[in-house]
Amino acid sequence: MIKKILIANRGEIAVRIARACAEMEIVSVAVYTDADRHGLHVKKADEAYNIGPESVAGYLNVHRLVDLALATGCDALHPGYGFLSENPELARRCEKRGITFIGPRSEVIARMGDKIAARSAMMAAGVPVIPGSESNLANIEAALSLAAEMGYPVMLKATNGGGGRGIRRCDNDDELRFNLPRVKSEATKAFGQGDIFMEKAIVNPRHIEVQVMGDSFGNAIHLFERDCSIQRRHQKLIEIAPSPQINAEQRAWLGEMAVRACKAVGYENAGTVEFLLDEHNQFYFMEMNTRLQVEHPVTESITGIDLVQEQINVASGKPLSVQQEDLAVNGMAMEFRINAEDPKNDFLPSFGRITRYFAAGGPGVRTDAAIYSGYYIPPHYDSMCAKLIVWAPDWPRLLRRAKRALNDIGVYGVKTTLPYQLEILECKEFQAATFDTRFVEMHPELIDYSVKQDPRSEAVVIAAAIFAHRCCTAHAKQED
Repeated sequence: MIKKILIANRGEIAVRIARACAEMEIVSVAVYTDADRHGLHVKKADEAYNIGPESVAGYLNVHRLVDLALATGCDALHPGYGFLSENPELARRCEKRGITFIGPRSEVIARMGDKIAARSAMMAAGVPVIPGSESNLANIEAALSLAAEMGYPVMLKATNGGGGRGIRRCDNDDELRFNLPRVKSEATKAFGQGDIFMEKAIVNPRHIEVQVMGDSFGNAIHLFERDCSIQRRHQKLIEIAPSPQINAEQRAWLGEMAVRACKAVGYENAGTVEFLLDEHNQFYFMEMNTRLQVEHPVTESITGIDLVQEQINVASGKPLSVQQEDLAVNGMAMEFRINAEDPKNDFLPSFGRITRYFAAGGPGVRTDAAIYSGYYIPPHYDSMCAKLIVWAPDWPRLLRRAKRALNDIGVYGVKTTLPYQLEILECKEFQAATFDTRFVEMHPELIDYSVKQDPRSEAVVIAAAIFAHRCCTAHAKQED
């Protein structure tokens, strides 16, 4: 049994893992840089250790993290998401040093992280893939030749990419010539390798992903799908489980393909198989994420399975706690990524101090966050500051409850995506569940939401507090 876990991450996901450890009576160890010394994950873990002044590099230092795990007596390491979560070297180093890596084996991470290798594995397993190059693009001439063969539009993608980075669409030869060196540069900076491949662009797709889990006994299950079509620049804003845009037959087929993908590569632990659904209702494999996803809470909401605890149990050598026939969809759930960004200013990051914060509550509402009143959001990391997860028995009630919860939560001192997400909920196209990945760009009017005086706004709250104080003072003087 695992007794002590080093959480090689920060922010909301580190808090989430620490809470799972507390329920399992496992000691949790947090790491933090100087910029994160006041982070909530530092306060929630049983132990916490500074890993240096470098705001980002500290979380990317494989040797330092593994050495710290050993020095603090940890027998396992959880990578969370982002940072080194899909880095095969971290898993490999843990394996060599006798630390349980809470994730798939290093060779599986490497194989599925290489998009060319992943495509080959899926084709061999009979999973449909997007038409594209069979190897990395050698030069611009090879790219132009392949694009002429496939036909525009095409997508340039970083072979070792992920998280929506290193991706650009090209509609003609000029755009291909312009974008190829830029994607290569982005890939080199973000992933340390500049390899690029090409795929045929799926026009107006819906982004549907399937949560999977495998164990060391050869068992693999799917926990149904999530609809992640509401996104901007390949970054998700809202996730829904199950998808309101597919039927039961499609759901069953997707689950079967996802499990087939897992078994084809001997997958263990939690992962996500991502698909694109085109205008002709044809699904295509896009990629596999070999880690826990940001949006895992919506899957937990409709299945009742704690995915983090399941991860830890599987890593401990236990079989999956459930079989496929034990699982059923219960209701619907939606997650809002609340980012510290200004939607009216091209979603410019809005870092700074949280002057006041309160979470949403009530039936079917969950808030996962790493912020608190007085917390300073540092400028070095991702802008997501909280996740609001809402569950309801069906789609109409989910929409109503989501609106109530978004109005309930309060984040002050920085700009956030909250008012923009409220506008999305009011959109008839979203309410009818007929949206695709172009939704944000096709509805610019939602960003031009009118500025209404929120009764909870900072100025109103301060004015009300001053008025109440004056009333109390006047009343006290009268009594004197």
